[in-house]
Amino acid sequence: MSLNWVMLDDQEGFGQKLSIQSSAGCIHLTNQRVVYLPATRSNDFQSFSSPLLNVRDSHVSAPFFGPNVWTALVQPVSGGGISPSLPAVQLKVTFKEGGAFDFHTNFERIKERLEQAVENTSEGTRGQQNVDLSAVHLEELPAYEAPPNASQSARPSQTPEESQSSRASDTGTEPVEPPPCYEEVQSQSVAQELEERLRRAT
Repeated sequence: MSLNWVMLDDQEGFGQKLSIQSSAGCIHLTNQRVVYLPATRSNDFQSFSSPLLNVRDSHVSAPFFGPNVWTALVQPVSGGGISPSLPAVQLKVTFKEGGAFDFHTNFERIKERLEQAVENTSEGTRGQQNVDLSAVHLEELPAYEAPPNASQSARPSQTPEESQSSRASDTGTEPVEPPPCYEEVQSQSVAQELEERLRRAT
């Protein structure tokens, strides 16, 4: 991974430079940020993380020779260790063992979901600029389905034993024997299929 940026100044030529590199490490993608942990930490480079919403123009480059590279522009956050005078830094991650396209696909999917969640939250707060991400629902939970008998509420005077017996009578009697084993069910279905084919043939 490498972070690179050079600021050009009309008067002085090259201005501020930023170049941080790591030859090996691991990149993680969460539902709120991208985190890179170098294999060997130095005083200059302990780790890198950026909120997903601060990552722009991400793409994968696939050269003829060499590993795939994921590149993006990252807008620094205040107190993040990158000078606030830099409007953006280039983040370049080389995937030596493959997986760049999978990473990019997952990144775009999660970022799109996050942008949609923030947009829905900001609509609810009437367009406030600073959205508190702790209040944004980011988990992918299954949709709630009401039980089939939700319209029939149990009477409050009913005891747990009565409600248990009424549930058992609604669904029928419980079987006393264990369920059949897989081989038995398989042989029965094969036998039924064979009988059906013989009937059709005659």
